[in-house]
Amino acid sequence: KIRLILKMLENKNLIVIEETRTGFSAFSPDIDRCVTTGATKEKVEKYVEALEFHLEGLKMGDQTIPMPHTFPIYLEIHVVS
Repeated sequence: KIRLILKMLENKNLIVIEETRTGFSAFSPDIDRCVTTGATKEKVEKYVEALEFHLEGLKMGDQTIPMPHTFPIYLEIHVVS
């Protein structure tokens, strides 16, 4: 099951959105020096558009587009109360 998930994700870049003390931040561990912050989750979700623009610019400039090298795995924890 994990192999199938990893195969499906091999051409996708992971984007992590985190809640902070002052709002939200977003980054991709696969793309160096590409981060954003914002007051709301919706504002940092625009990061995806900016990242797509950045990758398109790399492509147009005949530069190497970083290949994904991180893959999410979620651990489900059942808490008994």
